Amino acid sequence: MTNHEFTRIDTNDQKVLFKEEVFRSIGCAIEVLNGHTVGLFIPDLIAFEMVVVDTKVVERITDHEHGLMLNYLRTTKLRVGVILNFKRAKLEWERLVL
Repeated sequence: MTNHEFTRIDTNDQKVLFKEEVFRSIGCAIEVLNGHTVGLFIPDLIAFEMVVVDTKVVERITDHEHGLMLNYLRTTKLRVGVILNFKRAKLEWERLVL
């Protein structure tokens, strides 16, 4: 049992709080999830049609994350990638150039 209580909401009800904003947020998440498929590697996001962005929640950015990003860059034929780590209050990030 969790501390959270979830209730199904009739989305046709005019009183749904932030209905449009929630639907747009979910739509954006689905768009990212269905984003560019590159062989066996699926980047989280390609920003500005130029930068591969890989989001993480890990203890720290390691050679494993670097290797994934290099694969994304090689397969997309893009040159710049950014790894974003949201594990801590202060954002950890690294920029890689191929």
